[in-house]
Amino acid sequence: MRSFFYRSSVLILLLLALNGCTQQASEKEEPAAPAKAVETMKAETPAVSAQSSSAGVGGLSGKINFKGQVPAMEKLNLAADPVCAASGELSDESLVVGSAGEVQNAFIYIKEGLPPGNYDSPQTPVTLDQHGCHYVPHVLGMQTGQELQIINSDTTLHNVHAMPVKSSEFNLGMPIKGMKLKKKITTPEIMVKFKCDVHPWMSAYVGVLEHPFFSVSAADGTFRIENIPAGDYVVGVWHEKLGTQEQSVKIESGKDTMLEISF
Repeated sequence: MRSFFYRSSVLILLLLALNGCTQQASEKEEPAAPAKAVETMKAETPAVSAQSSSAGVGGLSGKINFKGQVPAMEKLNLAADPVCAASGELSDESLVVGSAGEVQNAFIYIKEGLPPGNYDSPQTPVTLDQHGCHYVPHVLGMQTGQELQIINSDTTLHNVHAMPVKSSEFNLGMPIKGMKLKKKITTPEIMVKFKCDVHPWMSAYVGVLEHPFFSVSAADGTFRIENIPAGDYVVGVWHEKLGTQEQSVKIESGKDTMLEISF
């Protein structure tokens, strides 16, 4: 009889202990949901420092124009690689200008004037694809510490040769379709050149900044940068063939500043 009561008491204590552990685990797990929401928000919205956010934010929009006769785009000779030749015609992308002088692939960024503060690197990677025997996109921007995902979408050998001046160079072969590489660049640089040593016509440029306030001009020459802390800035413009420019701008809270750049 005594043994029965002893076993019953032990069983009751074990059940109480398990119930207590379950409650503690439940209490510890509940805060995890808000943390995930914060992480998602960081990936979508640039993190502005506390010092700068009190002044409000504004936008910068504009267009990059080419003055003069629009140059013809040179057709590339892809005969050295049958896979590339079969993928279709390609043109030299170092200067892409629309019929009305719209300049594509200019890199526009805040060069000077940002208040002190840290801007978290986005959790979402940027992608540089090797597709149809050229890099897509030809020009892109990313933040220091952000992941760069490099893809080979072709059924031929490519090698990614990155040639930064301010950080370590790398040169990696990618012989298989669907192959992916992941890299990070931790030092700001305007611009980092990428090329393929197998196909000498292939090149791309990556602007690496500590902040998220940059853009690349589209096919119609337009660009837009959002959520810039209000203040006075120097805007830098880089183009592979046309060179560089700087312009001073004033960003006002709740307003969109327009900027026209001509080369």
